[in-house]
Amino acid sequence: MEIKEPHQILESPQVEKIRNYYQVHANLYQATRWSFLFGRKSILRLLNLTMLSEKTVLEVGCGTGFNLSRLAKFHLNIRLIGIDISPEMLRIASKRLESHSRRVLFLERSYEPGTWKLPVKPDIILFSYCLTMINPGWEDALQRAYEDLEEGGMIAVVDFHDSPYGSFQRWMGFNHVRMDNHLLPVLKKHFTPLQLEIHQAYGGLWSYFLFVGRK
Repeated sequence: MEIKEPHQILESPQVEKIRNYYQVHANLYQATRWSFLFGRKSILRLLNLTMLSEKTVLEVGCGTGFNLSRLAKFHLNIRLIGIDISPEMLRIASKRLESHSRRVLFLERSYEPGTWKLPVKPDIILFSYCLTMINPGWEDALQRAYEDLEEGGMIAVVDFHDSPYGSFQRWMGFNHVRMDNHLLPVLKKHFTPLQLEIHQAYGGLWSYFLFVGRK
C-alpha cells in the first residue's frame, strides 16, 4: 500500500512534538485508546454512509486506521484517504488495511491551508480525536477542510469537549490535548449542524461530542 511522503515542507515545532509523541505511543495506541476515545463507532453510524456509494472519505489524523478499517470493511464502494504526520502510525494503518489497498491512499503530512492539493476532492472529511491535539493549528485545519469540501460536502468530528476539573484539563494538556469547549463554536459557525451530541465520560470527569455538519 502506498504512503506518499511530503517534500520540502516547513513544519512547526507542534508537528515535531506530536510526531515524537506518537513515535513512542504508536504501538500502544490500539491497546490503550479504547478506554477513553469514546464515540468513534457512533460518528460513523451518524454519517449514514449507505447513501454514499462511490464517494470519497478523507480522515485527518487517521492514526492506526481504526476508523478507516471499519469504513473499508462495511462500505465496499467508497474511496478512502488517510492523512497523518506520524510515519509509525501510518505504517500500522497501512498494514491494517492491506486487503483494501486498491481504494485507500495514505499521505504523510500535516493538514493546513496552502497550495498543495489532495489527489481527489473529498465528499466527507472526518476528524476523530485529532483537532484537540493540534495546538496551535486547529483553526487552520478546519479552514483547510472548508476549502477542500464542495458545497454540500460534510464534516464529521468526534473529540473531547470539556471538563469541569481544572486539574484534569491541565493533565490532558501535558498529553497535548486541549479541552475547553473551543471546537464547537467554530464548527457551528462554518458548517450547518446536522447532528450534534454531547456525552459524559466516567461520571462527568470529562465530556466528548459528536458533530456532523454540511458546508
